[in-house]
Amino acid sequence: MVVNGEPGSAPVRALYRVLAVLNVTGALLVVSLLVLINVDSLGRTLFSVSILGVTEVVELSLVAIVFLQLGDAVRAGRLTRSDGLLTILGQRAPGVARALRAFFDLVSVAFLTLIVVGGIPRFIESYQRGEFKGTAQLFTVPEWPVKLTIVVGAIAAILAFLVSAWREARPAARD
Repeated sequence: MVVNGEPGSAPVRALYRVLAVLNVTGALLVVSLLVLINVDSLGRTLFSVSILGVTEVVELSLVAIVFLQLGDAVRAGRLTRSDGLLTILGQRAPGVARALRAFFDLVSVAFLTLIVVGGIPRFIESYQRGEFKGTAQLFTVPEWPVKLTIVVGAIAAILAFLVSAWREARPAARD
């Protein structure tokens, strides 16, 4: 895999493959939600019958989708941010712009690390207690898969941010 015109090392290529798999999984979840919501809408309109649990599934899936696709967004440089200052600095002081991008990446690592540290106990607790969304005896969906997805997605994003910070800060990238 070529990244920014340079071949990546084997561990980086492996990470990027994992990020791509997570991204595709998130995209498939988006398509599944699209189908589910449309079938529910058509059922309500045409037959006055709704699918139980659509609200709960959508609620949990949206969070999962964000964390499934976060790492690949970082890898591809598609993470939403205001980069007007970085663009100007990139033209006038490219070293300062790279340092700020690396700093942003490291702050993101710190933030996501907090999510992982807080998320692991929540995942374990949710799994052990059998926590669910929905109404008992009508429709329930377990919460632990989404909590696990948050942890896995955050770890993947941490690794992507670390690769990004390393690429910005390494000596070969300097002017």
